[in-house]
Amino acid sequence: MATPPTRVTGIVFSIQKFSVHDGPGIRTIAFFKGCPLRCRWCSNPESQSPRPELAYNRDRCLTFAHCNRCLDVCGPGAICRDEDRPRIDWRICTQCLRCADVCPPKALIVYGYEVTVAQVLDEVERDGLFYARSGGGMTLSGGEPLHQPEFAIALLAEARRRRINTAMETCGYCRSEDLLSAAAHLNTLIYDVKIIDAERHRQVTDFSNELILENLKQVRSAFPGLPILIRTPIIPRVNDNDAAIGEIVDFIAGMSNVRYEMLPYHRMGKPKYDYLGRTYDISESPAPDGLMAHLKRTVRGRHPDLELVE
Repeated sequence: MATPPTRVTGIVFSIQKFSVHDGPGIRTIAFFKGCPLRCRWCSNPESQSPRPELAYNRDRCLTFAHCNRCLDVCGPGAICRDEDRPRIDWRICTQCLRCADVCPPKALIVYGYEVTVAQVLDEVERDGLFYARSGGGMTLSGGEPLHQPEFAIALLAEARRRRINTAMETCGYCRSEDLLSAAAHLNTLIYDVKIIDAERHRQVTDFSNELILENLKQVRSAFPGLPILIRTPIIPRVNDNDAAIGEIVDFIAGMSNVRYEMLPYHRMGKPKYDYLGRTYDISESPAPDGLMAHLKRTVRGRHPDLELVE
């Protein structure tokens, strides 16, 4: 017997309320676990693995003077002493997550938990009054929502059945049939285009962008009335120049019902790399003053008819 749509499950790492940046109006965002890309600048590194995973914020620890519960439950011996606090050997950690269960100050936490379609939408509908007044609704983000296609599509379909406005942010690296199935239930699609050069894209994300660009063409052809917001994060020494941005806007300029937005680079996700035992690979060099204004002038000069989001 097939699982009822409202009982389809998926893994999220956050449900964020009162967002005004990822779709029209006030929105609730469900952040999905799992992403096929490995963008060097990713601000949500906890989203990349599709499974719940351990993180450790050393500054929250009570120290061994007050607690050693994590040591007691770590069967593989991945937790050891580092002066007065635990240190995790991530090479041998099995992600059993038992240490997080016994950590009183939540220095050890778990990114990711299982939810059903019904649980997400019940949470979304608690703010229905705000959506009605602002034209808002629910946005799927991540990670990559279509890394969990059954869950994402079931969630969007049930949201539309409940008359909830829907949006989804995607990197576009997914099966074309999954993207088109999701688009059938969307009011807005937010689509990331990071760089046009396929080899450069591979160098900074581990994958070519050929599928991403082809999927954008397909969804635009199949759903010409669907509003699409194309987004580009401006990354130092990756695409922070006229040539890279010019190639992107040349690619999208002929598409109908499309807007374009450039997002300034930020390092707010850097601490989470430390929590996960990983290294942040992007240089700390700040963007030159006036860079975003300059790139916006480039876009307007090149394609004055393309709607540019400020």
